[in-house]
Amino acid sequence: MSVLSVGGVANLRDVGGIRAGSARVRSGVLLRSGHLADLTPEGGALLADRVRHVVDLRDDAEVEREPSALSGVPITRIPLFLGSVGSFFTLNMDLTAMYRHLVDESAPRLVDAVRIIAAGEPTLVHCTVGKDRTGVTVALALSAVGADRDAVVADYALTASQLPPERNRAIVQYLRAHLPDATNAVQLATESPAPVMASLLADIDDRYGSVAAFLRDAGMADAELHALAEALLV
Repeated sequence: MSVLSVGGVANLRDVGGIRAGSARVRSGVLLRSGHLADLTPEGGALLADRVRHVVDLRDDAEVEREPSALSGVPITRIPLFLGSVGSFFTLNMDLTAMYRHLVDESAPRLVDAVRIIAAGEPTLVHCTVGKDRTGVTVALALSAVGADRDAVVADYALTASQLPPERNRAIVQYLRAHLPDATNAVQLATESPAPVMASLLADIDDRYGSVAAFLRDAGMADAELHALAEALLV
């Protein structure tokens, strides 16, 4: 995987190079990032040259607040959270519970997102900061084709170091002022601990047998899983 520098986009990287048995994930096929609202004209030109499809996992309110500045590339909206992002903070969920909720409640939507990746066009998946919804979607896509588990978890964990420090400081100050009793709020907003993703994937294995079996149970056909492997692996 490689971190990419594109003007106005945080937490942008290509997950190519991760091992999957005797194969590797292709470079240039699956990218992940935070939102594209602050994309510069130069950054937009770079992205438009690299990707052919964008999957935006945010809800309507998020998109209205920070609309994408990317033009010339098809964008498919697949809101993953059922309910508002803010509800997870007011409920004081931790990341483990939030990801379990996402997998249990939004499985068909996760499949919809993975299907776009399986189409084989260079695809960018993003949400607001590219941590939770993006992290889960990308981890599922990679795990379904047998990507090395430690590398998948490491890719997820990398996000915390890629978030703008000024953004984190502002969010932590806001949360402490407005949600002082939400003890998990800072973790939800700023952290991506490796054990959380490792636990999620292990839980899916325990309940379904594998990530591929989870996606199959949620409606993904064997032919689509084969197409995903063809798209991602070389």
